[in-house]
Amino acid sequence: MMNIQRFTFNAYQENTYVLYDETGECVIIDPGMYTGAEQNVLVSFIKEKGLKPVLLLNTHCHIDHVFGNKFVFDQWGLKPQFNKGELYILQAVPGYAPQMGFSYELSPEPETFLGEAGTVGFGNSELELIFAPGHSPAHLCFYAKNEGFLVGGDVLFYGSIGRTDLPGGNHEQLLTSIREKLFTLPVDCKVYPGHGGPTSIGFEKENNPFF
Repeated sequence: MMNIQRFTFNAYQENTYVLYDETGECVIIDPGMYTGAEQNVLVSFIKEKGLKPVLLLNTHCHIDHVFGNKFVFDQWGLKPQFNKGELYILQAVPGYAPQMGFSYELSPEPETFLGEAGTVGFGNSELELIFAPGHSPAHLCFYAKNEGFLVGGDVLFYGSIGRTDLPGGNHEQLLTSIREKLFTLPVDCKVYPGHGGPTSIGFEKENNPFF
């Protein structure tokens, strides 16, 4: 059985997730740790639970979701995995981070890129890849089908959607992604977004003002 733990880090209040199962293996998704204190929070949780990080995944590569990539690499030797269409987004971060007042430790680049479909596995668990561009050019969501939840990044939020005014954003594409890729999931599927609290597919289909 897969468990999920949420941490909220950095000035953007970004959600970092750790997924783990009974084998003790875990996946870190969108590490947003910026300060030493935030790094310690993540390490302490992993140590307390006796977990072994085996995968580092990015839904997309905006700065707030990759602040901790280098730290995870230094700590556990994991290079990030994401869709190749996000690579130029990652490579742009060092250019704009200082202008925004952030110091940024250069993320390693992937050895393995994720496709637009398929699965990634760890322990006894599996995550389905859902390609949902619009907020960023090659955004992926990670769907735990058996457990009925989605790690959705910045696609769908409680009562809202991801912003599309950043490089690579496309409003119509985002709406299409949500309608065709997310709203086809079961209504009781819980959505864990990149910012804010969780929601569900059913609630957003009924109540989201963008639809």
